Amino acid sequence: MTGLVTMLGSGAMSNDIEGIADSDVMLVIGSNTTETHPVIGLRMQQAAKEHGARIIVADPRRIKLVDNACLWLNQKPGTDIALVNALCHVIVRDDLVDLDFIKERTENFEAFAASVAECTPEWAEKITGVPAADIEKAANIYGTADRAAIFYTMGITKHTCGTDNVRALANLALVTGNLGKRSAGLNPLRGQNNVQGASDMGCLPIFFPGYQRVDDDAARARFEELWGGPLPSKPGLTATEMTQAMIEGRIEALWIMGENPVISDPNSNHARKALENVNFLVVQDIFLTETAELADVVLPAAVFAEKEGTFTNTERRVQRVRQALQPPKGALDDLTIIQLISSRMDYGQELIPYHSLPGRQRNLTAKAEEVFNEISQAWPALAGINYRRLENSGIQWPCPSADHPGTSILFEDGFPIGRAGFMPVSWKGSEELPDAEYPFILTTGRVLYQYHTGTMTRRSKVLETADQGPFIEINPSDAEALHIEDGVQVRVISRRGKIMLPARVTSGISPGVTFIPFHYKEAAANLLTNDALDPISKIPEAKVCAIRIEAAATGS
Repeated sequence: MTGLVTMLGSGAMSNDIEGIADSDVMLVIGSNTTETHPVIGLRMQQAAKEHGARIIVADPRRIKLVDNACLWLNQKPGTDIALVNALCHVIVRDDLVDLDFIKERTENFEAFAASVAECTPEWAEKITGVPAADIEKAANIYGTADRAAIFYTMGITKHTCGTDNVRALANLALVTGNLGKRSAGLNPLRGQNNVQGASDMGCLPIFFPGYQRVDDDAARARFEELWGGPLPSKPGLTATEMTQAMIEGRIEALWIMGENPVISDPNSNHARKALENVNFLVVQDIFLTETAELADVVLPAAVFAEKEGTFTNTERRVQRVRQALQPPKGALDDLTIIQLISSRMDYGQELIPYHSLPGRQRNLTAKAEEVFNEISQAWPALAGINYRRLENSGIQWPCPSADHPGTSILFEDGFPIGRAGFMPVSWKGSEELPDAEYPFILTTGRVLYQYHTGTMTRRSKVLETADQGPFIEINPSDAEALHIEDGVQVRVISRRGKIMLPARVTSGISPGVTFIPFHYKEAAANLLTNDALDPISKIPEAKVCAIRIEAAATGS
């Protein structure tokens, strides 16, 4: 299972977007798809309306996609494993498993089946709040479908049990044989246009490009030969681990490219303290973000339309990016900035011998293509892709040879690790749960009109006009108990910080649960959220923390 979850946990969809149209069933869990991935969300809606696809939405909020769903499972935040294990329990109990697939392509089924034997719908109802009858119905719908697909995003991964959440979903796909066939699969949806490409290229501290581990002697030897120099054998720190390292003085200098952790990191007061403690901070970005305001040096970067290269999207599709505009005076494309700095270091000329180093003619296309040609050498999954083949359309990896058409569906011919192993997982509560002092659960997310920390979208007058700004969703029964009316300002307080914002009273969220979008610096949700980490992935638990709510005229 390790290899399977590594590939899927890195964000790669096992299937393609086009196949959504032919799915019989879609389980959408931890993903507000119509607002965070509106193009894919539209495909889902069309599949339901035009092709009779049945959608099961598992989400603490009544998101827009519920309007097109046959079933809404409104589980409490942080209880996903209990819900998924109960689905698996019913599927095993009622013999809805794909026995041929299990025998031929998996291992450890018996241990998995034993692990969910006690995870009855009634047990899960007590934990999740989802009626046992709805769990039974969902399991039957998913388990009897010929082509059932799972879609998820950070509502699944941003927990202290995020890795186990993904493992539970992988178990569900395996037990029903829904991997390696069209319009099915396990499909994490990436949140940014090239975050998949960044992961593919080794922007993770444990991997070289192509998910080849830095502590694997054979992999490291290959890259040392390719790059002509010694490479570290020890994995580095994740971005979340760097925060504490900065506070402790173990990191003296930091270079941030295209990130705004002052707004995006959970417990953002802690993140700001860490950045302020660094001796030397460099921020490379297209705007002066809240993080860039703390920097000793700001490097102005070009936007996507001002540079050459490739992006890899959520379905593993590698696509060309072409320069349409010249960057403003003083701004440069990212690769040129990196080269100009590295060329002034002792190893720069040897390790980065691309075009456009000082003294060479500036040629963005040639430089970007030269880099891509090296990528094709470094990772066999891209060996068959080049700029000529990308001229008119994108290609999905793996594409191992020049005559290979690309791979729309992973695992059709088997798993790269041989047999995929079921991995039993157990539910446990989130790191921080409600108590007498902080009686509500807060979960966070995005809205249609804004993106991430608003670095770009909040500079658009059209989007700002259409958007309604920050808010906290609260159930009517909770609002009544607190004497809070819709639209009034409230103070929201956690153990880490407090913010002021208007209340939005709605029955679309369960009693005891609240929701705040995290885009807004004037009411930054991440001042409240918990930075406790998943012990394996080191991803923080941004989706569950405990808060209290006060009318703005009271409290401190």
